[in-house]
Amino acid sequence: QVQLVESEGGLVQAGGSLRLSCAVSRLTFDYYAMGWFRQAPGKVREFIAAISRNGLTDYAESAKGRFTISRDNAKNTVYLQMNSLKPEDTAVYYCAARPASMDSPDYYYTRSREYDYWGQGTQVTVSS
Repeated sequence: QVQLVESEGGLVQAGGSLRLSCAVSRLTFDYYAMGWFRQAPGKVREFIAAISRNGLTDYAESAKGRFTISRDNAKNTVYLQMNSLKPEDTAVYYCAARPASMDSPDYYYTRSREYDYWGQGTQVTVSS
């Protein structure tokens, strides 16, 4: 069974940084496109960042310039570096995976329904 395991989030002050990781097992990681989403209380799950098989990236407007998604295929891990955190970044953060066509290594996916596998989520709380 495919497993996506996010690192522990945490409590950070506004303006601070945090790096999340998501370790993936039981799939051929470099065949998969990856994404990060988040869900705040009372809100729908929203896209944050995506990365294609060959490393092309896309970000939500709220994340551009502050967050960086990256992947290490040797470690079967995707990362989300979050800088200049704001209280409105408080949410449960989820990583997600979906297989990408061998013919389309540049594709990344920004909609939650496009993903097949999800992590359990990790809480990030940003205090003001």
